[in-house]
Amino acid sequence: MSLRSPFQFHYQFCFPNGHSKEYAIALNPETLSLIPMASVSEPLEWVRLTYQQCRECPLKPEHYAYCPIALNIMELVETFKNVFSYHDCVVICKMAERTYSKKTSVMEGLSAIFGVIMATSDCPVMEFLKPMARFHLPFATIEETTVRTASMYLLAQYFKHKDQAGMKCNFNSLENHYSKVQLVNEGLLARINSVSSEDADKNAIVTLHSLSQFLSMEIDYSLCGLEHIFTDRYAD
Repeated sequence: MSLRSPFQFHYQFCFPNGHSKEYAIALNPETLSLIPMASVSEPLEWVRLTYQQCRECPLKPEHYAYCPIALNIMELVETFKNVFSYHDCVVICKMAERTYSKKTSVMEGLSAIFGVIMATSDCPVMEFLKPMARFHLPFATIEETTVRTASMYLLAQYFKHKDQAGMKCNFNSLENHYSKVQLVNEGLLARINSVSSEDADKNAIVTLHSLSQFLSMEIDYSLCGLEHIFTDRYAD
């Protein structure tokens, strides 16, 4: 058993009427897998693996009764399913090292939470995103996310190939990963569409889907949008 404490993220949504909603996330410090929260209900029908199952899902019903991501977002979806995405609120994220806060929409706050849960729910497609979840950055811009994604990927390639002569890196594998992430986003949106009466959860997933498409486009163009930041600053 690990003696290290879990990595924890505590989210609070504070609404103008004085009401608030809270959600806590904890990651196993060794595996970076989500530590499941105690469920207040039995798994719902839409959580079953075969319910609106993602295209090309690598999991088999004979081994997995439930979609691991759907199972982990069930309580979150139930909590926010009647909240409109455009509602204003202050979202606060507390970590051991620092606290982030932003006056924003429910959708942006939920997108941050969904991103962590999806990356750490032991879905094989999302496994490569666990290091990013470990260094979670709430409310990240598209540019920040692009830098973090590319940096994490290149660091992983360095650790994988550092002892090989003439090590070379490209983004082919990362592009392939993100094309599969888009399928997962589409599958989760189909699940949530069947249970949410309002739009907060749906729009949060749509935001993540759009972001994954943007990242694929940026990677395909060799991150040209960021090149000017590094030009002439890392001379040999």
